[in-house]
Amino acid sequence: VIKMLNKGSDGRFMVFDPEFVIAQPGDTVRVVATDQGHSVETMPGMWPEGASPIKGKIGQEVVIGLKQEGFYGLKCQPHYLMGMVAVVIVGKPQNLEQAKSVKLTGKPKEAFQRLLEQAAQL
Repeated sequence: VIKMLNKGSDGRFMVFDPEFVIAQPGDTVRVVATDQGHSVETMPGMWPEGASPIKGKIGQEVVIGLKQEGFYGLKCQPHYLMGMVAVVIVGKPQNLEQAKSVKLTGKPKEAFQRLLEQAAQL
């Protein structure tokens, strides 16, 4: 379960908790709007080829079936510019180089940089 929160336990605002998840093919991740005003959707360029993209509505719980290995980038559309992003690594993140090449700026860039570094250490 990944929670969408206004404030995380570390004091940061507008976060997914946890923001970095390791899973296996066949696992399921539930993304829950614990606090209202959040959504979850696929981050363009950071999704395994052939995996079904997602786009939840604000306040909607989304269940993601993880069938393919790879790097799954998620964002909260209303709070993306504040750096509200998360990553799910399924098996071997074979699309990691593709994810690294996505052009980002500002807080999303900082947030994904930190998460990409974690993924590279696996």
